[in-house]
Formats: sequence, structure tokens, C-alpha cells
Amino acid sequence: MTKKQADNQVVEEKEGFVDGEGYPNCEGEPCANMAEESKDETDTVAEEQAEEQTVEEAPKAEETDWKDKYLRLQAEFDNFRKRTLREKMALIESGGSDVWKAILPVLDDMERAIAASEKSEDLTALREGEKLIYNKFVDIMRQKGVVEIEAKEKEFDADLHEAVARFAAGEEKSGKVIDVVQRGYKQGEQVLRYAKVVVGE
Repeated sequence: MTKKQADNQVVEEKEGFVDGEGYPNCEGEPCANMAEESKDETDTVAEEQAEEQTVEEAPKAEETDWKDKYLRLQAEFDNFRKRTLREKMALIESGGSDVWKAILPVLDDMERAIAASEKSEDLTALREGEKLIYNKFVDIMRQKGVVEIEAKEKEFDADLHEAVARFAAGEEKSGKVIDVVQRGYKQGEQVLRYAKVVVGE
């Protein structure tokens, strides 16, 4: 062994190597340090892999969450739509039945008036009976919010009136309703039937 080789062997033994090929001497302190460093590196790699996996899984979890929320919202809206439709149909049916229930007494009065007219010769009494029936019917209409559209002597309004004729009535009555051919009615702001009128020009 040459002097240079002997010196290298001494250095390697001091630094924790058995020989010059780099194999660690497990009894030496450098070997323990290297094991700790290797363990730290392994833990760091594992942590990085776990973080990468978590980052990849996060968008999938968020996508699943939003999909679940969307499906729930869609189901709730569908239930709301069906419930509203049922309530609307029930309201229409009950509203119609209420009107007919209110009208039935008028029908009874008309039947009694017809029966009385066949036996009675008193025209004045018959006419009074007809007026009473008419007024009763008008009262029922008012209770249901149905009122007559004011037309005569009013300015012509295309939203309420339907002009069926024009008549020369002078400058003062130009554009005004001078006669009502057929009465119009509205319920609240909704026009049930336009008033058919004659307009002056």
C-alpha cells in the first residue's frame, strides 16, 4: 500500500466510510446523519405527493358539491311549480263556484217572476218584480268586484270603449261618447267587456 492510499483510508475511516467506494460505516456518526437526511427527504416527497393528490381531488369535490346543489334546487323549483299550478287551478275552480252560488238566488227569483206573470194581470207589480231582480243581480256583481264602465258623456277611451259609429254632434261633443249601444263591464282593472259606443265628431 502506498502512502497516498494509506492517507485516503484514514480520511475515509474518519469520515465514516469503510472503503473508498462510498459504503457507509453503520457504526459511525456520519451514517446516522445520512439516515436522518434520507428519512427527511422521504417524508418531504410523501408530503408533496399528498398535497398534489389533495389539489387534484379538490376540484372534483367542489364539482360534486355544486352538482348536488343544482339537483336539489331543480327539484325544489319543480315542486314549487307544481304546487303553484295546483293552487291556481283550485283558486279558479273555487272562484267560479262562488260566483255561481251567488247567482243561483237570482235564477230562483226569475223563475218565481215567470210563474207569477202567468197568473197575474197586474203589470205594475210585474215590472216592480223585474226591477228588484235586476237590482239584486247588480248588487251581486258589485260584491264580486264587477262594475259598469262609465261611458256616456265621457271622453272616448280606446282602453275602455269600442266605437261602433261616429255621429256629427258639434265641436263641444267631438271626441266624446254621445250614446251607449251596449254596456261594458270591468273587474278591478281588467276589462270583461268593452262598452260599445257612438262617438261624436
